[in-house]
Order: sequence, then C-alpha cells, then structure tokens
Amino acid sequence: MRKLSIILVISVLFLGLAMCNKKTKKGIVKTQENNTSTLIQMQKNGITLTELVSVENFDNASLELLEVASTTEELDNNKIRLKVNTQNYTLGKQTDLANTKNCANSAQGQHIHCIINNEPYSAQYTNDFVVDAKKDGMHTVLCFISRSYHESIKHSKAFFIDNIITGKSRYAVRYANKDLSKPMLFYSRPKGEYKDAETDAVLLDFYLMNCDLSKDGYKVKAVINGTTFILTKWSGYFMEGLPLGKNTIELTLLDKNNNVVESLYNSVKREITLTKTK
Repeated sequence: MRKLSIILVISVLFLGLAMCNKKTKKGIVKTQENNTSTLIQMQKNGITLTELVSVENFDNASLELLEVASTTEELDNNKIRLKVNTQNYTLGKQTDLANTKNCANSAQGQHIHCIINNEPYSAQYTNDFVVDAKKDGMHTVLCFISRSYHESIKHSKAFFIDNIITGKSRYAVRYANKDLSKPMLFYSRPKGEYKDAETDAVLLDFYLMNCDLSKDGYKVKAVINGTTFILTKWSGYFMEGLPLGKNTIELTLLDKNNNVVESLYNSVKREITLTKTK
C-alpha cells in the first residue's frame, strides 16, 4: 500500500511539471498563468503573430556610451570604435529559458545590437568594439542590449543613440546634427537566414524612439509577405506559418491618424530566407 502511495505521488509531480512546461503554441513558453490569458495574437492568411512574454525583464539593466574613439586609419575607413558600460546585465550569458524557445538563439549569449542609419545591426559581445559606418559622413548610431535569443530590452536605460561623424568628414562643418527628437522606428529582427527548427517561430522585433504604441496613438504597421498587421503594443512577436524560401517584412511607424510619421527613420523593408535541411 505504501509503495502504491509513493507511485501516485511521483505521478502527480511529473504531471505537474509537464503542465508547467507545456507550450501554448510552438515557440511560446507558458511561464505564468496570468500572462498567457492576455497574450496578443493575430492570424491572417495562414500567418500567426503572437506576443512574446519573456521571463527576465531586466528592468535594472542599463547601457551607457562612455567614449567614441578611433585611430586615424579607422576614421578614414569609416569605422567607429565605441566603449560602453553595461550594468546589471551580463554579456555572453545565455538568457534564462533560451534553450526552450523555438526560435534562433545566439550561442555566444546576451549581446548588444548596434544599428547604424537603420541598416541591419551588428551583434557585439564586449564593452569595447568597432563598427563600420561604410561611408563618409554623419551617422545615427543606436545601440541597445539584447537577450541571447535577440529580443531587445525595451526601456529608457537599455539603449543609447547618438550622431557620429566618420572619415575625413569629421573635420568638415557642413554636417549638421540629425534631429533625433522625433518619433522613430528602428528594425531589429528578423535578419538573414533561418534553418530547420528556427523556421517554426521567427522573432519580429523593433526599437522605438520618443514614442510608445497604443490603440489610440502611435502604431506600427507590419506587412509580412503582403499581409498587414497593426501592432498597438511595443513587444517582440513570434511569426508562425511563414513559407520556406524568401519572406519580406516591412515595418512603418504610424501616428494617431494612421499617417506615416514624419521623421528620419519611419519605415524599413527587409527580406529573410527560411530553409529546411532535414
């Protein structure tokens, strides 16, 4: 009888663990009961967008620009050396539950996304790094901290943005600072090629400046393979149901009247590739 009781207890424990770890959809981990009931989810033309709820919020994490420095040679080659400081955030560490998320994850761990002029970002894993602006002139440089699975940390201390002149133009007076005070949208993910299991749930993520999203305010129009979704919450989203091959994503920042916001960076279009090798 005692042996039967022990077996029953063990069975209940395993059942409880299975329920806690159950995925509500591919790539979305059920972490808290009150979170899953309020997830934003939209479906159109076979594509599903579902809000990503991450366990670690990193509310106290911060990123600070300490110094912009380059050698003369690096400046002539339009390269920028940035020295930064991260607080309450460990670069190179795997974010909790990274291995349970059905999306691309960096084997090198948590990192910094560095975006120049809203071009595709470069991932940086140290506090001292060099980035290439590619051409002579004035550049908008945005950096923010990212989880190992590439979702950005979204609060006022998690980023910095600055105007930086590269090349011989640093000595020229004809370059005025770009206006960085208006609402802006920067594209982060997805990027490049996704293979095998990574194709099941692809992360859509972007970074906002000087605004937030709401049903009656600013919005992001996401056009995925020609299908339009209107996003009224700044969050990461999983895209499911994308076909293999080429996929296009276009993000546009809209004002409360659904007009395109007039600013330096308001719309971006990118192409990614999904493949199966097995």
